[in-house]
Amino acid sequence: MVLIWTQFGVKNKNVNCKVRVMHRDDSSSSNSSSSGESSRSDQEVPCLSIKPVGKDFYKLLGVPADASEDDIKKAYRRMALKFHPDKNSDPDAEDKFKEIAEAYEILTDPKKRAIYDQYGEEGLKNGNSTSMAGHGNAHRSGFQGDARATFSTFFHGSESFDIFFGSDVDSSSSGGGSGSDDDAFNPFSRFVFTQGGGEGGRRGRRRRLQGLAVVRDLPVSLEEVLSGCTKHVKISRSRLNPDGRSLRSEDKVLDVVVKKGWRAGTKITFPREGDETPNNTPADLTFVLRDKKHLQYKRDGSNIVYTAKITLKEALCGCTVNVPTLDNRMMPLPSSDIIKPGSVRRLRGEGLPLPRTPAQRGDLLVEFQVLFPDRIPPQSREIIKHSLAKC
Repeated sequence: MVLIWTQFGVKNKNVNCKVRVMHRDDSSSSNSSSSGESSRSDQEVPCLSIKPVGKDFYKLLGVPADASEDDIKKAYRRMALKFHPDKNSDPDAEDKFKEIAEAYEILTDPKKRAIYDQYGEEGLKNGNSTSMAGHGNAHRSGFQGDARATFSTFFHGSESFDIFFGSDVDSSSSGGGSGSDDDAFNPFSRFVFTQGGGEGGRRGRRRRLQGLAVVRDLPVSLEEVLSGCTKHVKISRSRLNPDGRSLRSEDKVLDVVVKKGWRAGTKITFPREGDETPNNTPADLTFVLRDKKHLQYKRDGSNIVYTAKITLKEALCGCTVNVPTLDNRMMPLPSSDIIKPGSVRRLRGEGLPLPRTPAQRGDLLVEFQVLFPDRIPPQSREIIKHSLAKC
């Protein structure tokens, strides 16, 4: 009868086993055997060393088996930049890049790492085996991720590469060329690499500058300026995908607060709500107030102008004009004097709020327009001549 004891583990790269050989008659005569016979019936002999089958993820990243998570992240950053296929032209760079991503994904996941340390890569693939009871079968098929997505998430998740490499510009190594269309969608275009890659290959670094502000007109009515309002504006903006190169369109509704009395030309800025590109962080979005054309009034700063049309008779003989206000009241404006064309009368405090002191308001200016008749009867003409002879 032969009994074999083994001890496996990825951290122990060479696994030794021991074989204990027991003779058939050992079980029946063990009670009567002398101590000298035990050396014959109980023997332990070493067998061949066994290496676990599968990838050595620690070796791929160049870290020891007891490496901390920070050490693993530093190693991944160094190796990923070195073997990224966009910068490394070696035939096996793509495969190496994928293996590095796989190693990083597994060794930074506590559950996956525990399974790997105990059972190796096969343990991750055979998630439904008896030896993995309690760990689930989420890793049964091995690494199914996207190496480029892993890279992008690692470097771009917090405003591109800036969080890892700083925001200083090294003009001596970054170059001054205009670049190409491909560079605009290449996250590496902001770096200068040496031939060797790795940490030494990352010399020049340039932060993504913010894009130019996006400016939009925001039409408002005089009634909205009078009382203040909140405009709900739906915008469509460009946003960078996790791969760091392609763009997507994103909709959002912004609440634009227009305060009482704000004048045309007032700017309202929403930081970082504009378009984003591979080379630029999200731009600011600026709304510029524009007055809508009104049917009755024209705006003159905090004053509003109303044109009152009167007849020649009313202009000469006097009249009372009912002037509408912005808040839908009617203000009587009597006049007993002769009203000349273009003359202006003022209704104080009936205009728009002052921007800095909205409790105070401008004036409502009434500009008179005299309507002349197309013809005058002959008898009326003589009367007018006689009446105006001494004027």
